[in-house]
Amino acid sequence: MPSFDIVSKIDAQTLDNAINNAKKEILNRYDFNTSKSTIELDKKTNLITIVTEDDMRLKAIIDSIISRMMKQNLDANSLDFGKETIASGNMIRKEITVKEGIDRETAKKIVAKIKDSKLKVQPSMMDDQVRVQSKNIDDLQKVIQLCRSEDFGQPLQYINMRN
Repeated sequence: MPSFDIVSKIDAQTLDNAINNAKKEILNRYDFNTSKSTIELDKKTNLITIVTEDDMRLKAIIDSIISRMMKQNLDANSLDFGKETIASGNMIRKEITVKEGIDRETAKKIVAKIKDSKLKVQPSMMDDQVRVQSKNIDDLQKVIQLCRSEDFGQPLQYINMRN
């Protein structure tokens, strides 16, 4: 029975490259000449930590990260911006989590949308992905087009197409 999986993943090496390019850009900018700003990526927890002096620099760093991600063909919707907290002294810390995997609520929305389409497919939630099965490959391709036309709040990839 033909099937495919709907997942939400970010390539860790590409994300690392985008963050490193953003670091280089910030270090070379004139308005960050005397700044003590830092950008760090924790690869295990997929957490980007930004520490800087003020809101203007924080927004510039975030814009730089997003533009570098776009140039690396990564979707910025995978970033979950947390609240700013005050670090030591007059520094501001912002933690940005990179969303990986489809959470339960989003998976329920995807399954409901597929079932509402009245296509002859069987969607099922499996951990952090959604598997779609059908007897007809054309119906699977219609499901992919349906999911691409909707915005579920995070980037989706369609993998493991099997006959």
